[in-house]
Amino acid sequence: MGLPPQLTPDQRHQALLKAAGSRKRRAEVKAKIKTGEFSIDKILELAKEDEAVAKMRVRELLESLSGVGKVRAQSLMERLNISSSRRIQGLGRLQIGQLREEFMKSEHANSPGTLIVLSGPGGVGKSTVAQKVREASDFWVSVSATTRKPRNNEIEGHDYYFVSDEEFSRMINADEFLEWAEFAGNRYGTPQEQVEHALLLGKNVLLEIEIEGAKQVKAHLPQSILVFLEPPTWEELVARLEGRGTDSPERRAERLELAQEELAAAAFFDVVLINDQVESVVKKLVELTHN
Repeated sequence: MGLPPQLTPDQRHQALLKAAGSRKRRAEVKAKIKTGEFSIDKILELAKEDEAVAKMRVRELLESLSGVGKVRAQSLMERLNISSSRRIQGLGRLQIGQLREEFMKSEHANSPGTLIVLSGPGGVGKSTVAQKVREASDFWVSVSATTRKPRNNEIEGHDYYFVSDEEFSRMINADEFLEWAEFAGNRYGTPQEQVEHALLLGKNVLLEIEIEGAKQVKAHLPQSILVFLEPPTWEELVARLEGRGTDSPERRAERLELAQEELAAAAFFDVVLINDQVESVVKKLVELTHN
């Protein structure tokens, strides 16, 4: 083991000032936790951008929570396999999710959020239905991550989270997506942590995604309700697909062939709705959140 770096008197002074500032900041945060002003969820969010909070030991955080104390904090950390020296910044995604659930689920136990995944063949009207559902009810809207470059009118964090190929690959390897797919040379994915957090807060979530993505979501969150949207008739779907003036005859033929394959996937879904009247479909989707 090498010798520690030799600090100049000024560097040592600055380090001591920084350490004192961090201790003061953590003391302020713990005081707000004790009074209930800061929830554990608030602290976990603060830790993403506040270095002093990020370096707080998990044990200190838990012991500051009302009604926890040292014994329960130690028991909880052992149950969640969190070492006594672990700092907030060292928590894994699974451990963060478990902590949130432990302290927030009870607050929303009587009103858990419902995750509805809307899918179906191309041209069936998924986007129109999804937009009407969000207008008619208070659904939380997930923001996808993508490797695509932003367009001029797109806003980071509102339209998409724009990430590099390297970051997207890291997120895949860390199992941070509910689902992801590649389209036209770019990758798109639904971040799992945000959706789980919204559900934990009792918010209903609607995801409008392709069939393979819906299957991925079901594998991650079995409690999700998969809804398959069917056209009133095959002839109407053909008319919709052939009515897209931007497609070449070859592309229209490909879309029709794909639609036949996609319609065969309906048996995998929990609910099948026929899109004969948008208002009726919207009403049925909203009713699923009341079950």
